[in-house]
This record gives sequence, structure tokens and C-alpha cells, in this order.
Amino acid sequence: MANSFNELYNNILNAVFIEKAKQQLEQGVDGLGGADAYADQGKPDFALAHLLLTDAPDDVKRDILARAYERRAELTEAKAESFDQQFHRPFPLVKLEAQKDRLSAQQVRQGKRIRRGAKSLTMN
Repeated sequence: MANSFNELYNNILNAVFIEKAKQQLEQGVDGLGGADAYADQGKPDFALAHLLLTDAPDDVKRDILARAYERRAELTEAKAESFDQQFHRPFPLVKLEAQKDRLSAQQVRQGKRIRRGAKSLTMN
């Protein structure tokens, strides 16, 4: 039997994100809506925190988390292109982070643990 969403992804998140999500939920923020909003912003850590604290089907949670990684990849690629133009040289490590996020999204969609060689750069 496959692991549940929470079993797969509970241990990959810093406690700070969980605490922030708990505070927001206590203030009346809808957990699934909050996760969805963070996914649209490309913030998988915040989306995941809300998803771990929300009661929803695993396939819905996987879709939201995967979208968060995909969106962050899009934003990271745009940042890399901007840097390329601004500084007239390539930024392959930034582009590599986008590739890692796309891989993470794929792993989430397949119901697998996220396996990444290095921590992501936060591109906010």
C-alpha cells in the first residue's frame, strides 16, 4: 500500500512553516485555499505546511503541491532569463534549481518522496 501524503512529505519541512500555517489557520484562513494561493505564488514550503494541516484527499494535496513546485520553476526560469539579459552571461545554477523543482513536481504527482540533492534556492 502506498504511503499517505502526510507520511511522504511530513519530514521534509522546517517547523517554522508549520507554525506559520497553524497561526494562519487559527486566524480563520482556509487551509486548502491558503495552500492553493501559495501554490499560485510558487511557494511550495508554505503550500505544504497548509496541506499537512488540512483534511483533504491526497490526490488534491498532491496536485496543489506539484503546482507549487511547477510555479516556482517557472518563476526561477524567468529570473534566470532576466539575469542572463541583465548581466550578459548565463546562470546555469539558477536554471538547475528550476529543473530540480520540476523533478520534485513530477515525484509528487507520482506519489513518491521528493529526492533532491541540494536545498533549493529561494527566489522571492
